[in-house]
Amino acid sequence: MNKNKFQTGKVITIALAHSVHDVYSSFLAPILPLLIDKLGISLSTAGFLSMIGRIPAVLNPLVGLAADKLPIRYLLILAPSLTATSMSLLGVAPSVTVLIILLFVMGIGASMFHVPAPVVMRQVSGNRVGKGMSFFMLGGEIARGLSPLVILGAVSLWGLEGTYRLIPFGLAASVVLYFKFKDIKIKKNNSGDKTEEGVKQTLKDIAPLFAAIIGATFFIALLRGSLTAFLPTYITMKGKSLWTGGIALSVLQISGAAGTYLAGTLSDKIGRRKTLLIVGIASSVLMWLLILSNDFWAIPVLVLLGLFVFGTTPVMLAIVNDNSSNRPAFINGIYITINFVTGGGSVLLVGLLGDLYGLETTYKITATAAVLSIPFILKIKK
Repeated sequence: MNKNKFQTGKVITIALAHSVHDVYSSFLAPILPLLIDKLGISLSTAGFLSMIGRIPAVLNPLVGLAADKLPIRYLLILAPSLTATSMSLLGVAPSVTVLIILLFVMGIGASMFHVPAPVVMRQVSGNRVGKGMSFFMLGGEIARGLSPLVILGAVSLWGLEGTYRLIPFGLAASVVLYFKFKDIKIKKNNSGDKTEEGVKQTLKDIAPLFAAIIGATFFIALLRGSLTAFLPTYITMKGKSLWTGGIALSVLQISGAAGTYLAGTLSDKIGRRKTLLIVGIASSVLMWLLILSNDFWAIPVLVLLGLFVFGTTPVMLAIVNDNSSNRPAFINGIYITINFVTGGGSVLLVGLLGDLYGLETTYKITATAAVLSIPFILKIKK
């Protein structure tokens, strides 16, 4: 009976851990206009910086293989400290090179956290995996909604170079998480073939699913990345204040938090593929409305856009974790790699397009491109 029970307490614990980590990992976008000013970097370089933190994700499958065999919950506990330290130092970085190093370290912390955590969530969600993944993503999206307010508040109090004062809060979080996580174990799965041939067979079995996921994820990530990485920059380029850009990003992210919860839960009821189709179509339409809207309508449109555009990840996580493979963490690691790399690549592409055509035209391109996710979504089997 316990295998099918939704363990609310443990689900909330993991979701809160996700929040702690992602508050810090989302510091770059809100202060990007300040870093562009300080270091004189281009939009394409800014897009490259956004991708740097995703590079360690290429090792996620290896982390996943380890997670299937070893008790690595302590990686989850250490990850917030590593991420908090590196991201709180962005303001004091004297060059682009130092920014790259700090963002790469953050990426290592993100891999340490995001690969094992959904596997634990799957174990404590019983037969409501979609709902569990919604809680997991809700924690992350709430954090990304609060993150602009936290970092911009720190800048207002201490200046851009004083944000290092946020480090102790991240260290304290790891201490708290130790007591919350020390009794949560990633169940070892000792069944199945553990040989190299077994790994190859696993890859062969999941290849068609992941081919469809890559296509669907990329085109929606292109739209989502243009917003999460460049919305404050887009708004300041239109003559608004940095705080206006930060508040707009917070509105988007907080609305996205609600969207992640609703999408995963809805997918348990109407199906994963139907939910993804709704998300893909609505995201494209709402992005166009945002581009065409005046100041009065921008916030309501951002609220609706957040509800839909962030809905893909919990549904995709549910699809991946519905799989009955003997290597759940390995498969989850592959998905997290795909998600991080497509997300980073899409932001880099948005930056390049922004330099070539301007952010206004780039936003129109991403709004149109989102509908290209539909053929790939239709290829995802029930």
